[in-house]
Amino acid sequence: MKAAVVVFPGSNCDRDLAVAFRAAGADVEMVWHKDTDLPEGVDIVGVPGGFSFGDYLRCGAIAAHSPICKAVKGHADRGGYVLGVCNGFQVLTETGVLPGALLRNAGLKYICKTVGLRVETSQSAFTEGYNAGDVVDIPIAHHDGNYFADDATLAALEGEDRVAFRYTDNPNGSQRDIAGILSPNRRVLGMMPHPERAADAGHGGTDGQALFRAVAGQLTSA
Repeated sequence: MKAAVVVFPGSNCDRDLAVAFRAAGADVEMVWHKDTDLPEGVDIVGVPGGFSFGDYLRCGAIAAHSPICKAVKGHADRGGYVLGVCNGFQVLTETGVLPGALLRNAGLKYICKTVGLRVETSQSAFTEGYNAGDVVDIPIAHHDGNYFADDATLAALEGEDRVAFRYTDNPNGSQRDIAGILSPNRRVLGMMPHPERAADAGHGGTDGQALFRAVAGQLTSA
């Protein structure tokens, strides 16, 4: 499996994401936001957390216009796999790869803590390492993680089994407790919590390992 991790000015979880991919067996290449093309043969693109462009204007909005994002969207449109975490999720909604938007947390405060997530579906390459209904502990670190979408979008996400994770104790006001969603073809996952921060026992938890191992196994077998 070959992974590319995008780096924006202000990214601070790019190396963490690369380490998690490598631990799952991936060959990883870092890609600068001003590049216009992804590396040859990339299977999955990771769009990391952080504060791209200082979160000015709107979280992810400036990054979404970086040259590399056109290539990321093209990769997704061709059926390629993409994982967007925290700021990466915001970037994917700003590019239109995933629906909805991430608004300011309901409490208007930055939140950094480990939260419980309920796995809503195991029917994706990202979540097949879990059972639906499993509760996992994954860290969050965001100021704008309040997921919002119109009623039609929410109905589609629910009806098509595309809610990947829900908060067990909603920390930010997200509609329907949504913490992560899948694209219609189930090959793009956007989530606010950080599985890469729960992929090494030295960090205090390993509940995120199954996500990286599952997608690596899926792509390796493919």
